Amino acid sequence: MVLTEKVLDEVLENLEKSINSLTKDVFENLEMEGGFEGTNNFLQNQFDIRLENLLELKKSSIHHLETGMKNKVIQRKQVIFEEIKKQYKN
Repeated sequence: MVLTEKVLDEVLENLEKSINSLTKDVFENLEMEGGFEGTNNFLQNQFDIRLENLLELKKSSIHHLETGMKNKVIQRKQVIFEEIKKQYKN
């Protein structure tokens, strides 16, 4: 299925909320090996997994997205993780 921009925006909004909630839980309740970088890698992997799961619910996949939509996902991921870095690095 080809996603519309609106559906992709909804997926990314839900994904951002999910990752922010997970981030809060991880930094408040867990001691991850590898310090911040290990935790960041874990969260980035979770982003990718959860993105694919949300797209599958829409009968799609990251592989089915047009280049512009893939770029939008990449840019959103960068923004989310820059915010995480600012908030939790120290």
